[in-house]
Parts: sequence; C-alpha cells; structure tokens
Amino acid sequence: MDTSKYIEIRDVEQTFKTAKGPFQALRDIQLNVAKGEFVALIGHSGCGKSTLLNLIAGLTTPTHGSLLCANREIKGPGPERAVVFQNHSLLPWLTCFENVYLGVERVFGPTESKPQLRARTDAALALVGLTPAAQKRPGEISGGMKQRVGIARALAMEPNVLLMDEPFGALDALTRARLQDELLAIVQKTQSTVVMVTHDVDEAVLLSDRIVMMTNGPSATIGEVLEVKLQRPRNRVELAEDRDYVHYRKAVIDFLYTRQGHVEKAA
Repeated sequence: MDTSKYIEIRDVEQTFKTAKGPFQALRDIQLNVAKGEFVALIGHSGCGKSTLLNLIAGLTTPTHGSLLCANREIKGPGPERAVVFQNHSLLPWLTCFENVYLGVERVFGPTESKPQLRARTDAALALVGLTPAAQKRPGEISGGMKQRVGIARALAMEPNVLLMDEPFGALDALTRARLQDELLAIVQKTQSTVVMVTHDVDEAVLLSDRIVMMTNGPSATIGEVLEVKLQRPRNRVELAEDRDYVHYRKAVIDFLYTRQGHVEKAA
C-alpha cells in the first residue's frame, strides 16, 4: 500500500437537494492524506469543511467521485475512522468510564474479554489525563473534560484515522490551548492519521503537517494546500516568535482574508 495515499479523495462533488433546488456544496475535490499525517481543513463558514469531513467519515455519500481509505472505498462509517465532534455527544446518565467503554465494547466486544475491554477503557482515559474523573458523569465535569472524554472514546477504538470537527471550538482560550498541547502529545505517541476542521489559524499552524485552505461556498473547492515544515515535537511558546511559524500564519491569513475575504465583507 502507498502510505502517501492512505486517504484518497478523487473528483468528489457533493450536491444537496433543497426546497430551492440543488445546492452544490463541494466541487472537484482532489486530496491525498499520508499515513500518520495531520491535515487541517480551514476556510470561512459555508465552505464545506464539515461536509468534506463527513464524507471521509462515511456519514454521507458523495454525489460524484470516490473516497478511499487504505485502498478500500469508503461506503459508510467504520471503526477504523473515529470522529470527534464539537459537541462531545456523551450520554449524561453514564460515567466517563461507561461512555468510553460503550464504544470499546462495540468494536472489541466480540473478540475480547471484559477485563480486556476495561483495560482498553482505562488506558484511553489515562491517555487524556482523566483517570481521576472516570466515575464522574458528564454533568459533574467541565466542558474541556467532556471533550477529553470524547477524544478518549475515539482513541479507545484504536482508529487508523481520527476525524475532528472543530473539537475545541466551544472552549475558552486557555482550555483550548491546553487540549491542543495534549492532542499534539497524543498524536506523537499514537502516530494517528488526523483530519481536523478548524476556524482557528493558530491552531491549524500549530498542529498540522499540511493546511488545506477551502474557497468560499457554494461550490467550494480546495484553493491552496500549505505544507507546514515545523519540527516536532512543537512548543507553542517557542513557536510564537519563530520566523517560519509567523510566515505560515501570514500565508493562511492572506488566503482567508485577502483572497477569500468577500464573505466577511458581505456579512
């Protein structure tokens, strides 16, 4: 298998039926994601970022074109592709442990014993620093901790691909920064392939190997792909004044607010 094309997106278009007629959200999407790569999707609201992520997740089917993961066509959701949404989607009556265990049991239940399933759940909670909160329910923990449970649930299934739709978008700046740093450490450890939707330029530059910049919708497509050649592991404090970091940040801002800025002006 060609690891430089672990995820392949070929000639993808996505059109939705609406009361006013067909609405083309995406057109001519061509993208390869390498195994172990961290790719950020960025663009203005309505540019189809989440639509593209949902296509990779198998939650929707493209109107035209094809998507492959590990040389297999994506025809629906699968445990090899885990999704973390902005809304953590935890079951409020279950503890943090039980919320993670639920996913683990569904994926590994047919082949593993209950002690093995519990061990997987404990390991995932430990990875995101939530062992002390394992027996608490979602109503008893902070928003940042809830998002960690969502990440733990995804990681516990040992996915080959981690898909994240603005997972830190609803959090305050300090909590978001802390979880970004934790995500950097987790990805470094697990070597996961990650595709992440974000509105945050600094988040995209800090986390990514490549930033895929989308043109404005409707009929959005990939306008530019920026390769981020910053050495890993990355430290946000050290990078703040790094010449290359500033260059990458400026390139994304220039694309979004100079070349694709008319959406904001019209708002």
